[in-house]
Amino acid sequence: MTIEQKIEAILFALGEPVTLHELVGLTKENKESIEEGIAALKTSLENRGVLLVESHQGYTLGTHPEASDMLDTIRKNELGKELSKASLETLAIILYYNGATRSDIDFIRGVNSNFILRNLIMRGLIERTEYAEDSRKSFYVPTLDLMTHLGVSTISELPDFAAIHKLFVERNTAAMNTAVESPTPTEN
Repeated sequence: MTIEQKIEAILFALGEPVTLHELVGLTKENKESIEEGIAALKTSLENRGVLLVESHQGYTLGTHPEASDMLDTIRKNELGKELSKASLETLAIILYYNGATRSDIDFIRGVNSNFILRNLIMRGLIERTEYAEDSRKSFYVPTLDLMTHLGVSTISELPDFAAIHKLFVERNTAAMNTAVESPTPTEN
């Protein structure tokens, strides 16, 4: 697999900006190779529906500007549909945890939630903010529109919030402790 292919796979899978430094760590390649791979990827995506986007946050894949009208129509149709069980599950985690990182959500659900998170952001139900404990991570929180739609002014007004929040935190802590404390096989 070429460096260009590795970068493309990482950007596609993560679906959020990735810094040059992170790409170096994820690919185990040097900075110069990553820069060459980025240039090659940018060139190979010319005249395609997808392009490489560079910002102060890093690199990500985006759609070609000429596709915006078509994609807006698709989004409007998509937003009119009911939320899936996976979307409702993810939304409940964010609400009852009072915000969560993608890794927390993925750990709880046991699957990659990137697509679901994007969908909820597009619908205006959640927003991505900077995670105070680690600026490299994103923190997902409910929007004011969602709170208004639910008829609550604070998260704590959600039905059984205190009990469910406590249960979520206890179970997540126990599961993480179990994962950390699991004995690893030893050689005899």
